[in-house]
Amino acid sequence: MSEDILQKIVRMRREDIDRLGLNFNIDIPEARRVGHTEFLGNAGAILEVKRASPSKGDIAPNLNPVELATTYAEAHAQAVSVLTEMNFFKGSLRDLIAVADLMERRRQQGLHTCAVLRKDFLLFEDEIDIAYRCGADAVLLIARILDDAQLVKMAQRAQKFGIQAFVEVREADDFRKLAVVTAALGDAAAKTIVAGVNSRDLATFHTDPLIPASVRSKLPAKAVFESGILSAADATYARNLGFTGILVGEAVAKNPPLAKDVVSAFESGCENARGQFWKKFAERKFAHNETRAVSSQNAHRPLVKICGITHEEDGLLAAELGADMLGFVFSTTKRLTTEEFVRSFNRSLRSTRNDVTPLLVGVITDPSSVEGKTAIKLAQEGVLDAVQFHGIAPHNSDAVSSNNALPYYCAARVGEASDFDKVEALRKNGEPRILLDAKVEGIPGGTGKTIPESLLREKASGTPLWLAGGINPENVVTICEKFHPELIDVSSGIEDAPGIKNHDKMKSLFAAIAAK
Repeated sequence: MSEDILQKIVRMRREDIDRLGLNFNIDIPEARRVGHTEFLGNAGAILEVKRASPSKGDIAPNLNPVELATTYAEAHAQAVSVLTEMNFFKGSLRDLIAVADLMERRRQQGLHTCAVLRKDFLLFEDEIDIAYRCGADAVLLIARILDDAQLVKMAQRAQKFGIQAFVEVREADDFRKLAVVTAALGDAAAKTIVAGVNSRDLATFHTDPLIPASVRSKLPAKAVFESGILSAADATYARNLGFTGILVGEAVAKNPPLAKDVVSAFESGCENARGQFWKKFAERKFAHNETRAVSSQNAHRPLVKICGITHEEDGLLAAELGADMLGFVFSTTKRLTTEEFVRSFNRSLRSTRNDVTPLLVGVITDPSSVEGKTAIKLAQEGVLDAVQFHGIAPHNSDAVSSNNALPYYCAARVGEASDFDKVEALRKNGEPRILLDAKVEGIPGGTGKTIPESLLREKASGTPLWLAGGINPENVVTICEKFHPELIDVSSGIEDAPGIKNHDKMKSLFAAIAAK
């Protein structure tokens, strides 16, 4: 079995330590010569001194760590993360010493001071000593590369020096290790341990912003969203999820002026209903995958949204068959629903099902219309779990700008390559997922048309795919095998008429998915 990127980094680091020692042949202070700043004492951003990465190669090879850290401090970052791994990130303990000395000078001048994090693939307790002497206020401990005993010993060493252990978790066993180290430290854990969840898989370096959303409820109060923050909007998304901090690397290392916007966006945001929706969806997605993996079924079976519900019996059957989301159209089409129906359906669903119920979504095409305003009101009240902005960008809408607590996601209508410019714009605005629907001029949705395969292969590969348009019991397996969508949205493909679901077709759809 070939080694993954993380295994290669650790192997090469062990070889370097055997050859150069734990100080990597660099002169380090015999004793700590700087003061201490609590790591993430307040909610805020951790910005990174980072020259390169295994996934992107050179990012900012000629950066000056002191100049960059000064920019971060002036942007009022809470902490500066200094990469000291030399093979893949081109870092050094010299960078750590230089940044710590800078913060000490700022401290003496009465200027804003950032805590300093040593970020590396640390393996031994004595590396904590070295980090402390170099001026680190915190050290990264990656649970995935440390066994229980070593993780505990290293966290205890950090606690001895009065610095924080930033414990990074991602996989199921990492959370068990986090519980072990928290129990071992006892009362000291609250002050010593800060948890971080990496949206990037260190084995493959693939990034998914839903990973942190799926595990936020498993983390302690003080927790950090790591990686994948490329814009101020991404920072707001992380804050909406309830994270205390964000760790930002590539984006600010390449573009230091962005630091101020990222810091401001995170600090001005708050945990809200938008974040609650994404946490609920992400928890459902990953629980769904784990259940199917345990039962030896296809863990890649898509989640299913049944849209255009206008009759209670249709929605209840969809829920019984395993629908993950139900859509109610608040747009002047033949599938138009009403506030009274949705309220009544919500009550019926809650009263008839004691287990996990589908997420309820209001689909709108005009947030300023009477129908759009009704869906927004129902989402703000919690009757609906979210609003789907269909074919419109929500970010200039009063519904979002005046009330950022609105839970929502976006759907883009695509029929040609240029339509993906809108998709990319939505991604840059911090949208973790975007539903792609087939575009037919003059018809907002439910057309029965599919997106051209060539277009999906060219423009939508490599990202988790939410797919709508022309999906039915006859083609669903083929579509899933070709594109492996994370979620499929089905409406006209299981209808006798707009808004009138055919129960046999609906059963056939779920049976086909289950059998694939």
